[in-house]
Amino acid sequence: MTAQIVPPLAAGDLERAAQRDASEQVILVDEQDQPIGAAGKLESHEHGQLHRAFSILVFNAEGELLLQRRADSKYHFAAHWSNTCCGHPRPGETTSMAAGRRLNEEFGIRVPLNERAEFVYRAEDRASGLIEHEYLHVFYGVHAEAPRPDPTEIGAWRWMSVPAIKRALRQHPDWFTPWFKLLVERMLSA
Repeated sequence: MTAQIVPPLAAGDLERAAQRDASEQVILVDEQDQPIGAAGKLESHEHGQLHRAFSILVFNAEGELLLQRRADSKYHFAAHWSNTCCGHPRPGETTSMAAGRRLNEEFGIRVPLNERAEFVYRAEDRASGLIEHEYLHVFYGVHAEAPRPDPTEIGAWRWMSVPAIKRALRQHPDWFTPWFKLLVERMLSA
């Protein structure tokens, strides 16, 4: 399947997305994922503070992974292809609840999610100067229907087989987010 382009943004959508990003809080953690405080989402990425996050891998019945190309308006790693969904739990919110919330907000779908792994990574976005330093929880799910993506989050989407993803990562590594490369190496190597 070729990429499905998401319809253009409506008037005011970019402003609302920027305000949402500016007001979001993340949970700062230590290397064992123990909470040590909270910070603004943008502030934590400016300073490279370790914070709790999640990535979601949603597959269809054929074993293809639902990928998204991050919207051009994203504050970091804009227009890069990545896993189905990623985000941060808010203070007081469990990671699994946050994963379900963000999957619905970004793709308009709800699926049962199972946590499969945890690891820490750090990556800098040269274009924005922002730093991802995350204690990452990885969730899997299965979904068969077409998603309904939010254009402030997603510029395009597609289902793609794992072998095709690995080929694309070898041929065009700069098309993808750094955490997606790690997810493929660690979670989809079999």
